[in-house]
Amino acid sequence: MNETSKLKPVTKKLTHKKGSKKGSGKKKTAQKKLLLSPWIFIGIIAAMGLGIFIAWLVEGRDFSSGSPLPKGYSSFCIDISHHNGEIQWDSLKIMVNQRGRTTRNLQKAVSILPVSRVIIKATEGEVLGDDLFQKNWEEAGRIDISRGAYHFFRSSKDARKQAENYINCVKLRQTDLPPVLDVETIHKGCTDKVLNDKVLSWLEIVEKHYGVKPIVYTSDSFLREHLSTDITDNYPLWIARYNTIPPKKDGWSMWQFTDRASVYGVKGHVDLSVIKP
Repeated sequence: MNETSKLKPVTKKLTHKKGSKKGSGKKKTAQKKLLLSPWIFIGIIAAMGLGIFIAWLVEGRDFSSGSPLPKGYSSFCIDISHHNGEIQWDSLKIMVNQRGRTTRNLQKAVSILPVSRVIIKATEGEVLGDDLFQKNWEEAGRIDISRGAYHFFRSSKDARKQAENYINCVKLRQTDLPPVLDVETIHKGCTDKVLNDKVLSWLEIVEKHYGVKPIVYTSDSFLREHLSTDITDNYPLWIARYNTIPPKKDGWSMWQFTDRASVYGVKGHVDLSVIKP
């Protein structure tokens, strides 16, 4: 009995030593994995970089390119807000590379087209205004380009106050485009009837003030799902449909075919529309 008790501590020590050797092996394996991981990561990055470089060499890929232009159109319009930052107004042009895509790379351009119109965000809701509107408005008026101003409509706000917000901000000259109303959202709980009544009210107030029918901007789906024929059949339509196929609605005046065009003079991507001949 006493001898057995003396052996127990020895057994424990041996067991402990055996276990410590296993733990040591795991630690070494983990250290090897840690040492290998950065090299694996560097190898993956290098392979990806090589693949992109080869694609650029083989295809002549233009990394400054944007959406392709639809065929059959020669007049184009961009619309901007403060989100587009500073615009190089004297440099505005649409360039197309050999793949038919818009580009800001002069070396890749195979054709150059003018920007015929620019429509600038002026106001939103009852009191909001775009921070860069006045600067953009003056610059667009300085160069040889047709300019227009748009109001972003909020269905939850009063239509008359929204119209007054636009009228107080935008002073149109005879050569400017008609006022533009951007209708593309409806707030929760608002019915189509309420929305259409408010939109018509804004359009009527603004038309009376400027003496010209405003243009209505909306998406192809929003038009079909929410807007009444009192609007869609009686006002010029500017329809957003991000596709190679034009809007289904007949009688549109402009078609915004992308929000990812590359236009020389504008940083990043920009909305681009074609103007119906």
